[in-house]
Amino acid sequence: MARILGGLTTSHIPAVGNAIHNGLFDDPYWKPFFDGYPPIRDWLDEHKPDIAINIYNDHGLGFFLDKMPTFAIGAAQEYRNEDEGWGIPQLPPFPGAPELSWHIIESMVEQEFDITSCQELAVDHGFVVPMQLFWPGAPNNPDMPRTIPISANTVQHPIPTLKRALDFGKALRRAIQSYPEDLKVVVLGTGGLSHQLDGERAGFINKDFDQYCMEKIVTDPEALTKISRRELVEKAGAQGTEFLMWMMMRGALGDTVVQRHANYHIPISNTGAGTMLLECVE
Repeated sequence: MARILGGLTTSHIPAVGNAIHNGLFDDPYWKPFFDGYPPIRDWLDEHKPDIAINIYNDHGLGFFLDKMPTFAIGAAQEYRNEDEGWGIPQLPPFPGAPELSWHIIESMVEQEFDITSCQELAVDHGFVVPMQLFWPGAPNNPDMPRTIPISANTVQHPIPTLKRALDFGKALRRAIQSYPEDLKVVVLGTGGLSHQLDGERAGFINKDFDQYCMEKIVTDPEALTKISRRELVEKAGAQGTEFLMWMMMRGALGDTVVQRHANYHIPISNTGAGTMLLECVE
């Protein structure tokens, strides 16, 4: 059966894509951020997963406010990247895993999650930047796994609760583990942490709340489900709602995980950036 090796978290802001393109890895502003990734790359090089399930939120490339699915799962042979206007180079398509995608979609619907299935899907920086951070040169990195994008609505309210996000991850775990082929899977939870890009609180970052979330997501994710959607916006900022995608990832890892690596750095483009490697305990 397919097995989940662990979960990875990262910010996915477009400025990171520009920094990668311009090779700013040792720039004083960017170095503390990029220094958080080599230990995770070493772990990936050791374990070489076959599949990367990338949980992200679309920013208007694949979906827009007039049609925003709560949960969408890619079921395509490949996922194209297009120009979003941020100055990030357009990349070649990312390879998919449609057989596993359809198995997950069927299983999630059986578990009473209403899924939008996408046989074509353009993926934006929310998907692309994490792949580049973990597999440099992606999609041309020879060790890069096949990918399955899962898009969650963090933009158009009402958004999912943190409990719903965690429950989604638990159902995703059951779906993956019921797949008969022997595959090694990693699950990415992307976005955040605290940030607000507009309005009266533009530039808002809540370091204490970010670090609380990074602690509890390892030891007691159920405690985080008590945070309401309103409270999440108040404590993490309007765009800090992306934390729900970390919760989706965490639910897929099972009850117990081991934190192998963590890094937190502020500010990167007015964002609290958290990076984690959580390994599953079978």
